[in-house]
Amino acid sequence: MGKLLFGTSSWSEKSWVGPFYPEGTPPGDYLSRYAARFATVEADVTYYRVPDRRLVEGWDRKTPAGFLLAAKFPRSVVHAGEGAAPDPKALLVPAKVRKDVDAFLAAMGRLGEKCGPLVLQFPYFNRKAFPGAGPFLERLDAFLDTLPGSFRYGVEVRNRAWIAAPLLEVVKRHKAALVLVEIAYMPHPADLAEELDLVTTDFVYARLVGDRKAVEEKTDTFDRVVLDRSGPLERWAALLRKLLRRVPRAFVYANNHYAGHGPATIEELAALVRA
Repeated sequence: MGKLLFGTSSWSEKSWVGPFYPEGTPPGDYLSRYAARFATVEADVTYYRVPDRRLVEGWDRKTPAGFLLAAKFPRSVVHAGEGAAPDPKALLVPAKVRKDVDAFLAAMGRLGEKCGPLVLQFPYFNRKAFPGAGPFLERLDAFLDTLPGSFRYGVEVRNRAWIAAPLLEVVKRHKAALVLVEIAYMPHPADLAEELDLVTTDFVYARLVGDRKAVEEKTDTFDRVVLDRSGPLERWAALLRKLLRRVPRAFVYANNHYAGHGPATIEELAALVRA
């Protein structure tokens, strides 16, 4: 069976001090403390701004050899809108996004072997953005063709009807991973696996995002589990065991909004996979 690489989406949550980080840990030490517990992390900060050289070099200094840091492409590339709505006239359009793409890849490249997969996390697209999957897939196909082969990539789509053979074909052609995501309005990846072959390259990438509203109704801090997600986690474990028979590695990350405390969620899932 392949190797399960598991961690959380970000490491900077202050309410983890106590239940995860030792009391008194300053924010500047969070990543090094995190890397003593987990072998990989997903950087959420890169979605909100293109990381500069100094930031990425700091990540490198604070993590040991063998650690892998995955990251999201900037919002300016995968969303491109100034407000809540994405801008289809700029999204993935080379003339509009090339500068940020090049800067992002140059920065992440400074991690060298510590650079994990880079994820294109797309928002939900209504018909004002794209009338259907076809125009989006044409745009995605052309964009992926421009990316250097020296990185690994993941593609996350949040239009449930678009998770179908045409999308899988595009992603597979570019040796990218279809990101398997559990989020409130999307089908569980275990359901998708009953009809589709979800393996599109030599690794699996999964994200346990959850239901932000449901968690925030119960807590405004992320220091403990507040939702019982044992059922969905068992489904994840069964799916990952099957997929790890076909790929050498699976990257899996849990968000605080999945159950209330990302570290506890991902440790529970890892134990289920190993059981």
